[in-house]
This record gives sequence, C-alpha cells and structure tokens, in this order.
Amino acid sequence: MTSGNEQPFKVAIPDADIELLRKKLELTTFPDELENVGWDYGVPLADVQRLVARWKDGYDWRKAEAEINAFPQFTRDIEVDGFETLNIHYVHQRSTVENAIPLLFVHGWPGHFMEARKIIPLLTAATPDQPSFHVVALSLPGYGFSEAPKKKGFSAAQYAEVGNKLMLALGYNEFVTQGGDWGYRITRTMAHAYGGKTVKAWHTNFAVADPPSFFSNPITFLTALVKPLSRAERAGLERSQWFRKEGRGYFHEQSTRPQTLGYSLASSPVGLLAWIYEKLVQWTDGYPWEDDEGQRNQLTWCTWRFAKVMIPALTWISIYWFSRAGPAASVRIYYEISRSADYQGVMALYSRIPLGLSFFPKELAIVPRVWTRSIGNVVSESEHEHGGHFAAHERPEDLANDVRKMFAKGGPAYSVVSGKSGYA
Repeated sequence: MTSGNEQPFKVAIPDADIELLRKKLELTTFPDELENVGWDYGVPLADVQRLVARWKDGYDWRKAEAEINAFPQFTRDIEVDGFETLNIHYVHQRSTVENAIPLLFVHGWPGHFMEARKIIPLLTAATPDQPSFHVVALSLPGYGFSEAPKKKGFSAAQYAEVGNKLMLALGYNEFVTQGGDWGYRITRTMAHAYGGKTVKAWHTNFAVADPPSFFSNPITFLTALVKPLSRAERAGLERSQWFRKEGRGYFHEQSTRPQTLGYSLASSPVGLLAWIYEKLVQWTDGYPWEDDEGQRNQLTWCTWRFAKVMIPALTWISIYWFSRAGPAASVRIYYEISRSADYQGVMALYSRIPLGLSFFPKELAIVPRVWTRSIGNVVSESEHEHGGHFAAHERPEDLANDVRKMFAKGGPAYSVVSGKSGYA
C-alpha cells in the first residue's frame, strides 16, 4: 500500500486559535535597540512593532483563508517505508487541457505550498502556443497542513518517496518536477532515484553545485579552469560569500538544535515573525510585498508604503503559525538531512533525465554555470536580471516561462512524458 483515499480539504482555523494568537500578540515584550543600526543586527524594531500591531488588530486571517481555499486542496495518507503513514496535504490544480504535463512543485523553508500560488494559474493556463501543466503543490511533511514525522531520520530519500508516491496515487505514472531551496535537494533525489521511470525531467531555480573534481568530472574540471567568469557569475560568487558570512546562522541553529529553537517558534508569534520575516526581506531582490486591494483602499499613502510589506508577509507567516504540526516541525528537516548518511552524497548525484535551470541574481548560492554540469543533463537554462530566493513568488512570469520553454514544441524536453505533450 502506498496511499489512502483522497479527501477534500479546506483550511478552517478555529476561532479560539485566532483569538489565542491575538492574546499572545497583546502580551508581547519588545527588546530595546541600538541607535542607527538599520538591518545590521537583524530585523529593525520599528518593522516588528508595526507588523505586530497589524497582525493583532488589522490583519484579516479569514480573508487570507478564503483566498487559500480558492485552490482545490486535498489530503491523502502516504505510507513511507520504515516510517509511519503520514497524512499529506496538497493543492491539485488540473489544467483544462487533458494532455497537460503533470508537474510536482516542491517548496523549501521558509516556503510552503502557497509559494506556488502565482505560478499555478500561469502553468495551468490553456494557450495554443504554450504547453500546459497539471500542477500538484504539496505541503512537505511537517509543513503547512501535512502531518509531521514522529520518528527521527526522516531525510531527503523519505521526502522524495512522499512526492513520488503522491503523484502515483493521483494517477500520474510519469511526471516532471520543479523546486527550489530544500525542494532542489528533494527533486534532485527524485531525479536520481526515480529518473527515467516516473520522473521524466526536472527544473530548479536553486542550482547549487560543488566545484568539479578532476577525478569525477575531468572535462568539466578543465573547462572550469580555463573558462572566464561572466559578470553575473562573479556577482553570484560575491552574493554567495556574503550569505556564507552574514546569513547562515539560522542554518547552523536549525541543523544542530532545532528543538531548542522550536520552543520560541511554537510559543511566540513575534519570535516566529522576526525569524521568517528577516528571510523574506533579505533573501529577495527588493521584493515589494504588496498589500491586498481591500486594505490598500483604506490607507493613506504613507501607511500604504508599509502595508505593502505587511499583508503578504503576515499571511506567509500565519500559515506557519496555524500549521498542523506547529512551526517547530518545519525546521527539523535541517537536522535530519544534514545529519543523514547521504547528505554529501546527494550533492554527487547525477541524473541523465533532462534538467532545466533558472538563475536569479539575489539567490543565496550562485555558482559558475560550468559547475552545474555536474548536477545532471542540463538541456535548458535562463539567466534573469531580477529576482531572488523565492522565484515562484517574486518572479512568477519568469519562472513559468522558463518551465514552459523547456517543455514547449521544439524545446529540449518536449513530450518527455508519454502521451502528454502539454498541448490540446
């Protein structure tokens, strides 16, 4: 048995949970702050105070909930080898094109299933000159409204198994994947474990690779020695160095002491807000976190500037706060994967199925293009002038166009899924 029966799902957070959040926000004690430090020490106090005031008194979770529920959502039991059966939550948006290509979208941290909300309508659109997709966006175990593992050791292979079994349970015996952040590592694992069988091609916007080795990739190694770096590649390496020096503290904490951190995330909505909001701002390319139309009409220009940040950020963070297993469960992936026997091994996995790459200048790790040849059979790549870590949310048109180009007629992965060209 790989899965149980599918059940329709709607997000319906109890009134008591919403009221408890408000009460916790009322009891917030803010720290002091040094003068004129900006973002040097972390999220500025004024930003957090403003966001907390909005979350407590003006933010409408029920409106956000209705927008989430506009997407067709389901849950299904997935049996994981060596672990318990987990109830998995997912969006399954089918195209009106029956011949559409099945695509599994895999998020990372601090993302979630609604990270795909902007690209879903783009990829499922029925247009005569572009391929269309049936899109499945799951909540990874421990995220959103999926059940969390109860046993230690749930690593990349298990997340990959969940994704593969979910698609099979939906009747997609062949499909393609798209992912960033942890979604990259998970879909890379899927490409290696299931490539050529169920997974026919994959695409990522987080092309992380180690420098090529002479013994494992002699041609790539020699090419890297003589090929000069482009301006974008040099800027990418500088961005990567900045992140390693200034931005990886969260990784070390989550991969070594997730339980200790978890008490703050589960008990303090302000702690959760600051922890995630920092990443939403600093991992993006100056992204203007827009307000919803209903609130925008009620604001003065001055306060609207700030509200542009607040509304989507608060919805993003609220999905973590109201998640099924609680926000602490989401950070355990760092401990489990980084401590797994295959942690470094995954970075050496190579799959011959078609691979597409998208490069965005404010990604967290950007390597020379030649390094990425050690990941897999690169058949399509695109470089963009704007965009950061959350490409599906920041630059949905760019990302969707890259995916469609890869699978379009005349494209390098056209018709890789048997009987599914993506066209009517």
